[in-house]
Amino acid sequence: MRSLMSILALLILGGCMQVSDLADGAAYQLRDAGILDHGRTERMASRRLQHDSFIYIAQGHFVPPGAAYPRPNVVAEEAFKGFVEYFPLVRRARSPAGLEEALEQARARGAHYLLYSRFAYADDRIGTADEWVDQQVLDRLGTDRSVIQLMLIETNTRYLVDTARIRSRGGFLTFYDAQPEDLLGPPLRDYARSLIGLGR
Repeated sequence: MRSLMSILALLILGGCMQVSDLADGAAYQLRDAGILDHGRTERMASRRLQHDSFIYIAQGHFVPPGAAYPRPNVVAEEAFKGFVEYFPLVRRARSPAGLEEALEQARARGAHYLLYSRFAYADDRIGTADEWVDQQVLDRLGTDRSVIQLMLIETNTRYLVDTARIRSRGGFLTFYDAQPEDLLGPPLRDYARSLIGLGR
């Protein structure tokens, strides 16, 4: 009788939602509860770009405050990985650049837009036994945090199309041997999806 009720409940739920929707909902709840990595994007505008827009990605020289030392061009690298899936015409700077320098590089390559990024904050918490031996500070245990800022600029007119702020935090199940830069990929991919009007 109990197995029959379980099967009936599954059939009822299956008729209401697809399995992928249930999985997405469960993943969202686990992220929100801090079990898995979580990122939140705050956009200034909701403008959409054409799928064939040529986007040049660069990162500023700014070194983030906080107890972390990420690679110098890591935001541009992660943004490129996320954007190339949705925008076929994407290029990125090989090294950090100032805003004016990045605009010149974007114009020289014929890009329609410059995505200029900055790693605004990074906090690398203790996540391994080696890090504990090095620091031995109880309040440094926990999940990593990061904040990045983005500006999407039209190269010809210098018009600021959009600005975004992405706040990320690590999850309890994923904090071991993690770095703040490990949190950047999924929210940057979601931002690329939002620019062409796709949901999460």
